[in-house]
Amino acid sequence: MSQMRKLTAEDGHTLDAVVAGDSKTARGGVVVLQEIFGLNDHIRDLPRRFAEAGYYAVAPALFDRAERGVELHYDADGRDRGLALKAAVDNDAIFDVSAAITAAAAAGPVVVVGFCWGGSLAWRAATSLAGLAGAASYYGGELPSKAGLVSHCPVLAHFGTRDKTIPIDGVNTFINAQADADPAVVTHVYEADHGFNCDARGQYDEEAAALAWARTLAFLDEVCG
Repeated sequence: MSQMRKLTAEDGHTLDAVVAGDSKTARGGVVVLQEIFGLNDHIRDLPRRFAEAGYYAVAPALFDRAERGVELHYDADGRDRGLALKAAVDNDAIFDVSAAITAAAAAGPVVVVGFCWGGSLAWRAATSLAGLAGAASYYGGELPSKAGLVSHCPVLAHFGTRDKTIPIDGVNTFINAQADADPAVVTHVYEADHGFNCDARGQYDEEAAALAWARTLAFLDEVCG
């Protein structure tokens, strides 16, 4: 069962988070990083799924710095509002990611798993925060522009070939740059669109989502020992 708790970032900001699992018996911690649509039904369900796989999961409400309780629909209005909220909090979001990592560490080694904007934040965390066991990024739009950075932990990246927001040329740039700079990064590409993991979106691809999920759980098992 998932529940809400409060986190406090190092700059004093307090934020909500959805947590699931038992930190005393879990195999490790997972930090779930949201899309630009807030802590909506899809993101709130992911901690439950990770808890069922044996992990203690924490999903921070990253829009709380600008507006609390944000849950947006997967439509044009939701996208536009989400982009505006992202712009308002993006510079300080890593503080909230760090607070969630601290909370998840009650269960042992921590992996961040991010989707869309959260996928970009997962890459930022992997390259700027020490102490993570791993990071998994689903269709993180910043990865091509930040290619060549060196991560502090193993990284798993998922992209879709039909994702117009992250053209495949950019994905290939990321893959090639990391092959030279950071062999700890493993990238998988699916015949799918942006948001393929989310069954609330029109882009949902059941086959790609299932395969990426299986790979993510295998990655968690490997890096959490």
